[in-house]
Amino acid sequence: MASLTGIAQAQGREETLPARSPVGLETLRQVALIQSTESSNAIENIRAPRARIEALVAEQTTPRNRSEQEIAGYRDVLGLIHVNRAEIPFEPRYVEQLHGGLYRYAADRDAGHWKRLDNRVQEERPDGSRVDRFTPVSAVDTPAAMRELHDRFGEALAEGTYPPLLLSAAYVLDFTVIHPFRDGNGRMSRLITLWLLYLVGHDVGRFISIEKLIDGSRESYYDSLAKSTEGWHDGVHDLNPWTGYFLGILIAAYREFESRASVLVGRGSKKALITTFIDSLLAEEFTVSAVRENAPGVSDAYISKVLSELKQAGVLEPLGTGRGARWRRI
Repeated sequence: MASLTGIAQAQGREETLPARSPVGLETLRQVALIQSTESSNAIENIRAPRARIEALVAEQTTPRNRSEQEIAGYRDVLGLIHVNRAEIPFEPRYVEQLHGGLYRYAADRDAGHWKRLDNRVQEERPDGSRVDRFTPVSAVDTPAAMRELHDRFGEALAEGTYPPLLLSAAYVLDFTVIHPFRDGNGRMSRLITLWLLYLVGHDVGRFISIEKLIDGSRESYYDSLAKSTEGWHDGVHDLNPWTGYFLGILIAAYREFESRASVLVGRGSKKALITTFIDSLLAEEFTVSAVRENAPGVSDAYISKVLSELKQAGVLEPLGTGRGARWRRI
């Protein structure tokens, strides 16, 4: 209850900020897109150089290999959820469609369809041995399990007996154990988390990367899932470990949002637009034009002034001169 109360209070404060700093929030949104795309894929060991991820998220390049294809697919589905927010009907067929979008650039015949064969969820130990984390629902039972999950979630949400965030946490846990797809279940669970947060009225995930927070607490993430999935098939599992983690991530997101947003709406908001952009870059190098794009309304003269200050402070070094000059973070 303390977590839910704290989240509700933070949500109220967050709702007052868009009108005060729309430009600053747009910067946070762009940063969150990059961080979410990188982090959610990294959890599944799908990686690419940071400069390539930035270019893929900005749609300035095409995927070169399987990892980049999956990263680009995640970018597309993430963008679709952000644009449509709570407008996508929360139904099993749309879960399948989003999964198909995840593999849009990869030739995967199982994309967008429930699994056809049983799958296993394993963990590799330090000695190289592998152990099962939990047993997913069988392939033959998966379509019915997903229909039942959505029916029960919809009914419980409409009844209003339980707080929507607790129902959302329970849905993500059930989805994880059902493991409805041959591949991509982890990334889908994190995309659905964002979708659910929009559905129940929380849009902090638009400005702060939920996936990055999960990646930064990966051990707790897997530990809470392991504790809450035990006994799931017999209906005697304990929701508390996972629910506590789920709410904790949301609290952390609101705290980070308030911390960043408070800088952006202050007297030094123009400078904060520039420094926030530079601090959140995945690549070490950037161009003045990139700063200009991410700090709309800030003059070139002021951008140059801030970059010079950061150079004198030993934070940056120039790699050329002129409008197309590149800078490097030290």
